[in-house]
Amino acid sequence: MAVSAAAAPAAEPLPRSVFKKFLVMLCSLLMSLYVFYCLADRSQTLPGPIIAAGAASEEEEGGGGFLGGSPELPPWPAAATRRKRLLKRRRQEAAPGQEVPAGGGGVSGTPGTVALLLGEDSKRLPQAIIIGVKKGGTRALLEFLRVHPDVRAVGAEPHFFDRNYERGLAWYRDLMPRTLEGQITMEKTPSYFVTKEAPARISAMSKGTKLIVVVRDPVTRAISDYTQTLSKKPDIPTFESLTFKNRTTGLIDTSWSAIQIGIYAKHLENWLLYFPIGQILFVSGERLIRDPAGELGRVQDFLGLKRIITDKHFYFNKTKGFPCLKKAEGSSKPHCLGKTKGRTHPDIDQEVVQRLRDFYRPFNMKFYQMTGQDFGWD
Repeated sequence: MAVSAAAAPAAEPLPRSVFKKFLVMLCSLLMSLYVFYCLADRSQTLPGPIIAAGAASEEEEGGGGFLGGSPELPPWPAAATRRKRLLKRRRQEAAPGQEVPAGGGGVSGTPGTVALLLGEDSKRLPQAIIIGVKKGGTRALLEFLRVHPDVRAVGAEPHFFDRNYERGLAWYRDLMPRTLEGQITMEKTPSYFVTKEAPARISAMSKGTKLIVVVRDPVTRAISDYTQTLSKKPDIPTFESLTFKNRTTGLIDTSWSAIQIGIYAKHLENWLLYFPIGQILFVSGERLIRDPAGELGRVQDFLGLKRIITDKHFYFNKTKGFPCLKKAEGSSKPHCLGKTKGRTHPDIDQEVVQRLRDFYRPFNMKFYQMTGQDFGWD
């Protein structure tokens, strides 16, 4: 019996080293599951491609408005795949010898492809605003600028500093597209230039905001303004009757907005109370048509951007009489401005046209002196 007991010894417990290894493996497994869970949760909240934000277009005359909320964002990896395609297209569209950074940021060069994939973008208040003027060519300038990979702009006109200021900056920022570090957020609302409160309000938001004003021969601009109104209200009085307070005396009615907007020097004085002249770029609406690449070069320099938009981006549409983009933002097809652009102007009495030129001449001369540019309207 004693021999049998010795032949079957009792089972010993597991060695302590094996038990420790088991615990380490179990903890590693639990940590891996936790990390996987976090990544899965993160992938559902990645934003969609930046280009989708603010892509809706609105005509310069102010039709339409913003739709509340933001479009549903595609989950990753769909968003990541679209971002990679967008990045590849931007590189292909860059001028020869100019490299588009992986993150799309021409200023800092960061944060690269990782930021695109992880959605490290955000909505920012605009660093640059096209503030005017109506019927000067602001829509064309904005559409041309949106070709640049480092520019993100709202398509529609926010009208924040003239009509929606009481909604607050948080509401305004939420309208902006998502941008990466080094990209510029922009918007355009032409009525800001003639809004008395706009300069102080923009300065209160940021004294460093860069301002762009597209100006045009005030007489031609007034006729274009009238033509736009006429297309909506065919029964309005003639241009000639609206121009004068008294046709016999030849007294110009400066209360008519079509006339009042063109007194550029008067409006500029208000802006110079809050912004230095060097912080405002004046773009010629006429040169924007004749030489879009040249004017865009000045704008890119002013904004501190690489000169990526060049002659190769444009072709002249003889039917519309305007330059068009060979490839618009987010598209591989040519793009011209809508049918509301380039309307045929009605015939205006040349005596009235000359009277208007005489009226605007001293204001134009003062505007040339204030800006240091001769726009050649006289």
